[in-house]
Amino acid sequence: MFSRRSDSSDSTAVAQLESLMEAAGDAVFRVSENGKILFLSRRAVGLIAPTNDLIGTLLADQLAIEDRLSAEVALTQALESRQPTRVRVRLYTQAAVVWVEIQFATYVNDKEATELLAVVRDISVEHATEQRLQHMTTHDTLTSLPNRALLADRLRMALAQARRTGVGFSVLVLDLDGFKKVNDALGHSVGDTMLQMTAIRLRDGLRDIDTLARIGGDEFVAILPSAVSEEEIQVVARRMISSIQLPFEIDPHTLYVSASIGAATYPAHGENEVKLLAHADTAMQRAKETGKSRCVVFSHQKFTQPEHDVSMEAAMFEAVRNGEFLLHYQPIVDARTRCIMGFEALMRWRHPVLGLVSPLQFIPMAESNGLINLLGAWVLKAACVQLRKFEEAAGRQLYVSVNVSPRQFRNERFLELMDDAIALSGLRGEQLLLEITEGILMSDPEHAEALLHSITARDVRIAIDDFGTGYSSLAYLKRFPIAALKIDRAFIKDLPSSVKDAAICNVVLSLADHLNLTTVAEGVENEEQFSFLAQQGCALIQGYLTGHPLMPDAALEILRATREAANLAA
Repeated sequence: MFSRRSDSSDSTAVAQLESLMEAAGDAVFRVSENGKILFLSRRAVGLIAPTNDLIGTLLADQLAIEDRLSAEVALTQALESRQPTRVRVRLYTQAAVVWVEIQFATYVNDKEATELLAVVRDISVEHATEQRLQHMTTHDTLTSLPNRALLADRLRMALAQARRTGVGFSVLVLDLDGFKKVNDALGHSVGDTMLQMTAIRLRDGLRDIDTLARIGGDEFVAILPSAVSEEEIQVVARRMISSIQLPFEIDPHTLYVSASIGAATYPAHGENEVKLLAHADTAMQRAKETGKSRCVVFSHQKFTQPEHDVSMEAAMFEAVRNGEFLLHYQPIVDARTRCIMGFEALMRWRHPVLGLVSPLQFIPMAESNGLINLLGAWVLKAACVQLRKFEEAAGRQLYVSVNVSPRQFRNERFLELMDDAIALSGLRGEQLLLEITEGILMSDPEHAEALLHSITARDVRIAIDDFGTGYSSLAYLKRFPIAALKIDRAFIKDLPSSVKDAAICNVVLSLADHLNLTTVAEGVENEEQFSFLAQQGCALIQGYLTGHPLMPDAALEILRATREAANLAA
């Protein structure tokens, strides 16, 4: 640091210089090349000390310890380059520690010795403004928590630390359950207050070394250094969920919401910030789907859905333009006569390079990116038009079953699209069976009830797909106008040897019989399964035993052959 060698001058030139220093608007110090204060202007005295007792001391002693090296470097550069230099430092004043800018400029006194003028300008207001602007770019304006940009930086720091030390960390994604209803019913002002209170509660439940960020809407992300075991994560998650479940007193309302959390750990679930956030978000969605108000830790073994592939998603849009999507039709037969009563329309994607792409891969993508609305409308029209051709070949009435996705069901144009498909094909309403899942019904029962009654007013029938694997609430069988139950293949595959599966199937078939509902057994692959279901009163059978999914031409050939055989027999 600066040395304490003394130097002074009482010459006329120096006196004139000091007079000019007094006239300057800023605080000015004359210092030796070693940093010792030789003279202070009255403004400098008023700023730092009430008397001139600073003469002979080091200017560095008036600076914050963290900034003294920066000041020394600036002074040395001014001496070596003979050019003015500037440095921003914190200066001890009589009132407080303030941010100042010091400009060092060298000159030679009448003794041929080099000295410096240190002009000190108060920049505390300017610095505070810069700090506020910097805070705004890295923090959420509503909650003052780190935003997405700062979260990304903290994640990179956590990754670097973990790679250096070999100690992992976890990422938690939290989303409020029921926040949208609060926001929609009471307005954004109440919603914003709830988010601010949520941020405080979550922050109070974390350690100082943890990071909590708000990345948009009602979604928060926490980084927990060194917490990698599921037990550690669940302890923190339960504390976070409990804090959210406390009542929110927002005049004049007392409001209740819950929270769902997904977690991913480094390095087990991802080696970069993108993978970790994506897997934590996937786990959070699973928490919502399986009951809410809980924490789910990501697992490669349990989460078997194909990873979202951006290139595959781009190929989907190309496939729509190129006509790569097509329909297969799986026969649905009468359990007593094995006569084909209808077909389920199954969407397929024939990629020019990859061949047939699994629906398990492209259907969730289409649901996510909105293509399902376009594809679903096409399936409805194509299936209804194709059914007329099937009927011409069979010489009798048939029906077609079409799956409806959650996003389609929420589409405000769904009824219009269904009406167009029926009008275009000339079918009667009862020849169209729409398959929906239990989850669609229970996610928004009021909307579902209104829409289903509008659908059945057109004589279109509704079937519950994969019955028994979703919410399985018997109340909706009474509430909603359901026509058919499709027994999921999970209850069929071990028949008739599995006592439990046999009991479940018997209960479903008995229930359907008492409620006057048609039953369709999916995934029937052998004669033993077929015989058991037929004996127990199942109406319709679908599976590889009675027919694989077929191209339209192949289905037409079967229908023609069956008709010819019947004519010959007659």
